[in-house]
Amino acid sequence: MKWQKMKKAIGNIGSTLSMIILAVILFNVVTAKMTGENPSIFGYQMKAVLSGSMEPDIKTGSIIFIKVASEGDQFEKGDVITFITKENFLVTHRIAEVKDRGSHFITKGDNNNGPDLEPVHIKNIVGRYTGLTIPYVGYAFKITETRLGAALILLLPGILLIGYGLITLWRTMRIRENYRESEAQTPHE
Repeated sequence: MKWQKMKKAIGNIGSTLSMIILAVILFNVVTAKMTGENPSIFGYQMKAVLSGSMEPDIKTGSIIFIKVASEGDQFEKGDVITFITKENFLVTHRIAEVKDRGSHFITKGDNNNGPDLEPVHIKNIVGRYTGLTIPYVGYAFKITETRLGAALILLLPGILLIGYGLITLWRTMRIRENYRESEAQTPHE
């Protein structure tokens, strides 16, 4: 009996924490969409990773948190950085070699056979990976960058709230029905 209560309490706490985390991420994404800025939490930007170049450390479909680079930051071999390529893509790879006294970097994905073709200039570094990753959320994060995804992210919380309300109402009505049936079956004196 006690184990059942404890299991239920742990499940409730886990569900609540998951909902809070998702709500914070959702709020940040919506706010970022409205302001045109990158989503961030406490000065750390969230980036979706949609390739397997950094596996197994960073799984495809994850969200990673990066500390935004500022002038004067030093980067060294082994740091995982997010940078902008000449084609305007965001890439997260590990620094394999430091060139020109820290102004250029040779990078490589952990899961790639060789280094990236173009050296990364320090001005193209967006930030340094913090080590914090949330698996699988990156797919949903990336969808929000489309018009349909942005519309869904605005409508989805309302739909979920209405659905939750309907389920709660249905459960309450079932409890009342069961209570009435048990009262009808109990002999009264």
